[in-house]
Amino acid sequence: MTVVPPVRVFTQNALTGEWLSHALPVTDLEYGPELSGPGTLTGKITPRLLSLHPELAEPATCIYVESAAGQIQWGGLVWDVRAEGEDYAIEAASWSSYLQKRWDIDGQHGGRGPYTYTDRCQIIRNIWAYAQSVADGDLGVTVDATTSTSTVGTPAEPFKSDWWDNTSLGDQVDSLVSDVATPEYTCTTTWNAAKTGVVKRIRLGWPRLGARRTDLTFASGVNIVQDPTVAQAGDDYAQVVIGTGTGDGSAKLRKIAAVRNGRLRMEARVDYPDVNGNDVLGAKVQRELVWRQVLGSTDSITIRDTPAAPFGAWQVGDDVYTRVYNSWLSWTGWCRVTGWTVKPAAQGGPTATISLKPSSMYQYGGV
Repeated sequence: MTVVPPVRVFTQNALTGEWLSHALPVTDLEYGPELSGPGTLTGKITPRLLSLHPELAEPATCIYVESAAGQIQWGGLVWDVRAEGEDYAIEAASWSSYLQKRWDIDGQHGGRGPYTYTDRCQIIRNIWAYAQSVADGDLGVTVDATTSTSTVGTPAEPFKSDWWDNTSLGDQVDSLVSDVATPEYTCTTTWNAAKTGVVKRIRLGWPRLGARRTDLTFASGVNIVQDPTVAQAGDDYAQVVIGTGTGDGSAKLRKIAAVRNGRLRMEARVDYPDVNGNDVLGAKVQRELVWRQVLGSTDSITIRDTPAAPFGAWQVGDDVYTRVYNSWLSWTGWCRVTGWTVKPAAQGGPTATISLKPSSMYQYGGV
């Protein structure tokens, strides 16, 4: 994603595809993608201008951000417009947010399930295919043909989507990408080749999205423009994680993951009430143990466009070496980009606020 201010914001009817506004006057604009999530857009519009753009008050109007170079940088659905002081605040989220408003009313994704040893990527495609096959439900989203070796369902316990289950289709997708060594996704938007329509895409990644980037750096004094917080507290720290799943009393599933590292023993207990398999529970507990041993990290930085990490050079899921230092701390380490938001009209020039997690938290599956 290349950020070239100024940007143009425009809207479209989500069902018919009719263009509604070609230059929406949004201020305080901030937008960006997310790892295994929709990503968000926020902004403001004056009440006078809102009256000229009634589509913003309609549920799920499509909204897009385009650079001066004519590239769509973000696309999604407007979910909330409300008075905030002298303005109306706009909140939008990208395409996967739509599935939070949809349920499997027919069961088994319209006969596509239940699933036994089925690739999680295929189930995600089935969920989208089912959602968009129902009348007035076609958002025009395409899902990558990526395949993985991460499967769900067994003959004894197939993966099901029952019509009486209250789990939304969006929560089903989240469950398929939230374990250790599972596929990842992000939402992207581009013009089609003729620039007459928009390509709304769910990018699936296996064994991961992004890559380790030795050509980029986030560093204080180079491109980080604010002093980020580096958490050093031990409130969440533990070398022993006790995880429990379904069942009662002595029949309750339990898995323990532990390491010894020369520090005073700390334990954490985590309950997964919906997990009914020992393998899944063990993987979740192991992942919990990994992140609970991270002592000192930063979860957000704000940078400007520099050769050390030019805007548009990094992608969702990339690992970037990060150096944070000032008069009272010094911290370095590999961090994974889990999302970002861009402020094209920030004071002093465009900025990007990047969400980070320690790269050591992630374990990837193989093909």
